[in-house]
Amino acid sequence: MESLAYDKAYKFAIRIVNAYKYLVQDKREYILSKQLLRSGTSIGANIAEANGAISKADFSAKISITYKECLETKYWLSLLKDTEYIELKSFQSIYSDADEISKILYSILKKTRITDK
Repeated sequence: MESLAYDKAYKFAIRIVNAYKYLVQDKREYILSKQLLRSGTSIGANIAEANGAISKADFSAKISITYKECLETKYWLSLLKDTEYIELKSFQSIYSDADEISKILYSILKKTRITDK
């Protein structure tokens, strides 16, 4: 399941980078877009780090961080939509991807936490 999460997160990171380029080049928005870039691309990077974890507890902690980064990304996306930097249709598409990834991560996190007890 971690492979599915990684693959989706990697594709999502590409979308985030492209959104960042659009926001900077076309909308001249530099602050919120930088936050989105940071949190949105760190999801996949943190999954890669989790896959190299040295213990189940380490893996669980890294997935927890990854899940939180995904939630933060959803926050920045909502803020960019509500401040009219991104259109509703674009928001819905990319937010849906983030939501799907967060559900996968939450499922992984629940399974790792149950086995830790």
